[in-house]
Amino acid sequence: MTTVTPLRQRMIEDMTARQLGPQSQRSHIQSCRQFAAFLKRSPDTATAEDIRRFQLYLAETGTSICTRNRIMTGLRFLFRVTVRRLDLATEIFHLREPQRIPQVISQDEARRLLAVAGSLRTRVLLSLSYGCGLRASEVVRLKVKHIDSAQKIIRIEQGKGRKDRNVMLSPETIDLLRQWWKVRPSREEAGSPVGERWLFPSRKSGDASRPITTRQLSRLFHEATDAAGIRKKVSLHALRHSFATHLLERGTDIRIIQALLGHAKLDATARYTRVATGMIAAIESPLDMLSQSRKRAKKSRKDAPA
Repeated sequence: MTTVTPLRQRMIEDMTARQLGPQSQRSHIQSCRQFAAFLKRSPDTATAEDIRRFQLYLAETGTSICTRNRIMTGLRFLFRVTVRRLDLATEIFHLREPQRIPQVISQDEARRLLAVAGSLRTRVLLSLSYGCGLRASEVVRLKVKHIDSAQKIIRIEQGKGRKDRNVMLSPETIDLLRQWWKVRPSREEAGSPVGERWLFPSRKSGDASRPITTRQLSRLFHEATDAAGIRKKVSLHALRHSFATHLLERGTDIRIIQALLGHAKLDATARYTRVATGMIAAIESPLDMLSQSRKRAKKSRKDAPA
């Protein structure tokens, strides 16, 4: 049985009071655990020099910038909120993370991916990820009540950032969902309201009250990419990136894409302009313009009267 120290319990209470999500809480606790292991004593006894040495240690051991920033975010919460040591919180710095363009798949690859899906369930799951731009956590937590076939929308409740939003529900998606509902396992759900039932319940015996996990969904995605012969190193989130990129290439207004993705800032959506290969390839190079100008000038001289 794990013993929870008074310091950890206080930090958990502080995070709960500020309504941090379970994933953020786990991340912050893990960060403080790593710092305590480095110190070999309780983090609330740390000094400014200890924090400096820990940040240097992370850099020297090759810890990625993303991971370093995540760890320091947890420590900053500890010192700023739980132990009220603002002097130590100011010693913590974050690094600018490298700006990488999202990895996407082509429309042909998306078509192959869905065609080789190993089961109807897999095809529906991946179709929702790509066709609606949903995050993995949003797909697995869909319930019957979220599907509004009359208005042709899917309601996403409390997505990232605790925001609700609507996404489109295409005729093909409706058809797939209806096919899935006919064969969907429904054991142990007799007493629950239909609207509250998970669209994709866990298949583990006695665990139908829970949806499938994002890890299971990711595994199904990688099995489908292998079957489709997609050799790119892509994660499940690439389907969401591809959704946005393909809409942008078809001329969909970027603010509509922003609303569909649930981005708070337009900058987050604008990065897809860097990977919209169709749009980029269609841009005429200044070099071509020079060449065309020379050809026109040459043609004018040739056509001029002697």
